[in-house]
Amino acid sequence: MNVKSCEKQGSTATLVLEVEKARFDAALETAYRKNRGQINVPGFRRGKAPRKVIEAMYGTTIFYEEAVNELFPEAYSEAITQTGLKAVGYPSVDTLNFAENGDLELTIKTDVYPEVTLGDYKGIEVSKLDVEVTDEEVDAEIDRLVQRNARVQTVERPAQTGDTVKLDFDGYVDGKPFDGGKGENYDLTLGSGQFIPGFEDQLVGLSAGESKDVVVTFPEDYGAKELAGKEATFKCTVHSVEETILPEKDDEFAKDVSEFDTFAELVADTRRSLTESRQKDVDNAFSAACVSAAAANITADIPESMIEMMEDNLVNNYRSQVQMMGMQFEQYLQMMGVDEAGFKKNLRPEAESRVRSDLLLEKVAEVEGLTVTDEELEAEYATLAENYKMEVEKVKEAISAEDLRTDRLYAKASKLITDAAIPTKFESEKPEEAPAESAPEKPKRTRKKKTEEAPAEEAPKAEE
Repeated sequence: MNVKSCEKQGSTATLVLEVEKARFDAALETAYRKNRGQINVPGFRRGKAPRKVIEAMYGTTIFYEEAVNELFPEAYSEAITQTGLKAVGYPSVDTLNFAENGDLELTIKTDVYPEVTLGDYKGIEVSKLDVEVTDEEVDAEIDRLVQRNARVQTVERPAQTGDTVKLDFDGYVDGKPFDGGKGENYDLTLGSGQFIPGFEDQLVGLSAGESKDVVVTFPEDYGAKELAGKEATFKCTVHSVEETILPEKDDEFAKDVSEFDTFAELVADTRRSLTESRQKDVDNAFSAACVSAAAANITADIPESMIEMMEDNLVNNYRSQVQMMGMQFEQYLQMMGVDEAGFKKNLRPEAESRVRSDLLLEKVAEVEGLTVTDEELEAEYATLAENYKMEVEKVKEAISAEDLRTDRLYAKASKLITDAAIPTKFESEKPEEAPAESAPEKPKRTRKKKTEEAPAEEAPKAEE
């Protein structure tokens, strides 16, 4: 196989390959053997007709397409090696012709990795939030710790706001049951806002063994559009009422839940922990903003295929997250009120941003002479193995050295850009939020309930 010519125009390369007659004939023979069993020829048992007989009956080009498909991957790989092109996406055969000597000539078009010209990436000014943890935030964290250590006991009285009731429910709209409207032995904390407005309030006052028809109206913007704005009746039966008893916030509580002897020490450590966590979040956000700002300064003719591949990667990441939650991706899309095409379209801004950032980081690493040594790579594998409680060899099987080396190289380039950046104060207390339609919200992990599905806001609310 020989590359007769290679021309680049922008992010597209056109290659003309010359494939020897003998090689194409071998591909034709392979194509014939693969497909002869599917071709009927009078006078021959299926799969026994000679190639020349089939070609005489159906035309000499009957196996050409299959033959080209047969030899193309290897021929294309050889061409990329010969030319040194850094191809991306999926190539296409533009034309094919035959020379007088029988050699096959293929004209192939493929997207190639774009040439990147760096703009400013050192000393760029980027806004950065100040880290401040308020007394209210510390109190809220302490309250969550108190809630996690609360004691629950069954009570023989009517349910009050704050109690947890175990109930069965069966929902109907227009007198008919609907998907997700039924559950058994469901633990619901009254006043938690898990279900649609009005549902929990109507259970206040019920005792164990009592039943009630709860009538509510689904919000107009409810995730399941067939239920939005509809009135529903839930037949509810309460099995038990449990009261939550909170521990006192004192030194004994601190001793029970931490290594500290006093409540004051617990509060101080909580503030420290929140500050460290907030600082880490701010630093990560600042680093991402620095890379994004520098990426906006590059000049590159980015092929559409690179963005599409990133979109596919992002969709697959979301799919994996949703499945880890025990939910089908199709169900998640339905709850989001979007089909997969629309979901992917919403991810395009993020895909474009990630592609530009990757191009930036790779070019910065090249220009700055950044490298990742074998020792650094082994140390990173060891860290991952410790974090995931896996053997190092298992981690190496899951993550290729090439991918990990690239990841570490990009991290070094990102650090270089961030360290050189000039932080400035935000004009407002919080950074401006991105438009809601820019990308779908990431799925959030929720705790499992003892039920088939929640009747109201619970399920859609968790993933919206």
